Amino acid sequence: MKIAIIGKGNVGTALCNGLSGKHETKFGHRDPAEPVADAAKWGEVIILAVPHNNANEAIEEISPYADGKTVIDVINAVGSNGELEISCTTSSAEETQKKLPKAHVVKAFNTVFARNQSTGKVGNEQITAFIAGDDLKSKQIVAQLTRDIGFNPIDCGPLKASRYLEAMGMLIINLAYVYGAGPKIGYKLVKA
Repeated sequence: MKIAIIGKGNVGTALCNGLSGKHETKFGHRDPAEPVADAAKWGEVIILAVPHNNANEAIEEISPYADGKTVIDVINAVGSNGELEISCTTSSAEETQKKLPKAHVVKAFNTVFARNQSTGKVGNEQITAFIAGDDLKSKQIVAQLTRDIGFNPIDCGPLKASRYLEAMGMLIINLAYVYGAGPKIGYKLVKA
């Protein structure tokens, strides 16, 4: 598949590394040599991997090319104070869907630190990729992309479940950086 990755920071780069060799990837970001619009137009799937405070600008640039496409929202709405910047009555992914009403927004990868996003593992342990979205086909595409990287994907239900995934993202950030666990941690759903 052609995967457009909007954002070339730690998260975008890690996802590109995990998908390279299995899919075609192309970055779109602020560098004029790699315009966001060009990548979004080219991609069959668009990964939105930008900081929350840059999301509106990125969404505006991909908007003309997002209709009918799977858009993966990786964003955690972390404010400048390190706290969740939106209430639990919505989520970054739901807000992205409102702004891209004809796209198929799926929440994924936000509960994983960038260092683990290219392998789907913490050490030798496979970790879980939690996925939420309203379009079944798009969730299946995203589940396959997570498998291609090395994750165990779990469908968490409709896009509204992104509220819980974004809270999980904040929890793991706090465990790592506020409570001293460090970023060599990850979520793994265990079934008996």
